[in-house]
Amino acid sequence: MARAGYAVFDSDMHCVEPPELWERYIEPGYQARAPRSSEFAFRNALVYMELEQRLMPWFDPRGPDGRRLPAVLPSPQVRAAVRQAVEQRPEARALEAFQQSRFADFSRRGWSAQTQLEAMEAEGVDMTVVFPTSGLLALAVDELEPGFAAAVARAYNNWLYDYVKHAPRKLLGAAMVSPFSVEDAVREAHRAVKELGFRALFLRPNPVCGRQWYDPIYDPLWEACTELGVPVVFHEGVGSHLPQAGSQFGSNIFLRHVACHSMEMMYATMAFCGGGVLARHPTLKVGFFEGNCGWVPWLLHRMDEHWEIQLGVSHKQLPEPPSHYFRRQCVVSVEADEDFVTHVVEHLGSADNIVFSTDWPHPDSRYPRAIERFLQIPLPESARRKILWENCARFYGVGDSSGER
Repeated sequence: MARAGYAVFDSDMHCVEPPELWERYIEPGYQARAPRSSEFAFRNALVYMELEQRLMPWFDPRGPDGRRLPAVLPSPQVRAAVRQAVEQRPEARALEAFQQSRFADFSRRGWSAQTQLEAMEAEGVDMTVVFPTSGLLALAVDELEPGFAAAVARAYNNWLYDYVKHAPRKLLGAAMVSPFSVEDAVREAHRAVKELGFRALFLRPNPVCGRQWYDPIYDPLWEACTELGVPVVFHEGVGSHLPQAGSQFGSNIFLRHVACHSMEMMYATMAFCGGGVLARHPTLKVGFFEGNCGWVPWLLHRMDEHWEIQLGVSHKQLPEPPSHYFRRQCVVSVEADEDFVTHVVEHLGSADNIVFSTDWPHPDSRYPRAIERFLQIPLPESARRKILWENCARFYGVGDSSGER
């Protein structure tokens, strides 16, 4: 279904997982600890999770009186009270009204795979890779017990397999893997790709257990991705019990959300391009999604400048400037109204490292006019075709990368 003559591969659409997903899909031994979202979050496609007696909503958990609510919730009664307090906050009610004004029918029908296919048809998207909503928080508590964390990831992937099988040529899966045990992550990567047919792995960009992504402990996972021929994608979600940019703003969701997505993508880019991961793994593909793209020229310039004067790193340790590794192995997503993508293309010298995202059905999505809005940006037709189809098809290993249907 070409939109204005362009085939469109959306690098990053979202499913909206039912609150009881993990209770239904997790192995019996972990059922009592299963993560759970809320009906409010599910109805409104908002990121929210209750995990290991901790609450992770979009909003800093404060009550109507402004007092901060406890981070650890020791009983179902306390969890229910805190959840209610969070959902009554003005920010939550405003987002509910906004989401229901756009997505009431999809919400009423339970955010099924069929509703996503209908949204793709309305927007003009031919193919997409599916990322989670509440699942972005499903492993976002530091020091999770590794066996439990791996079971959480397996449960999500099994549910996602049942979701995408409704249209396997249009809906492709991105597997959740647990960073709490690299061995478990490697095992699940092989299962997700070889048995479930998924096209990517995804991780939060936040450091886990105090380790940076360039720590050699993760090398077996990057080697597995290379062997399997799939990329690793970093995708942030506001709310976390992991270290996160923007957390210093506390209950100010405006500033927290402005900060976390783009800044965490920058940190992850630094780890991979400047921390030596891509130098050690020259065929590994890495994506940095839903964090905008305008920061790319500045960050590459700053890293290259520090590399040039060997400030804390020698050319023997990192043979090429960080921008070399970004251009060779990375993509970053652009959303519909990022007019400054023209400057990114100009700085990089091509559009080869940029993929398109609608971010459906989250509040900052421009659905159902995301593609229409993107096509207003003054880019050459060749760049549009690369961004809307060719780069994404190459990144995810989908056969036809002509950009025409």
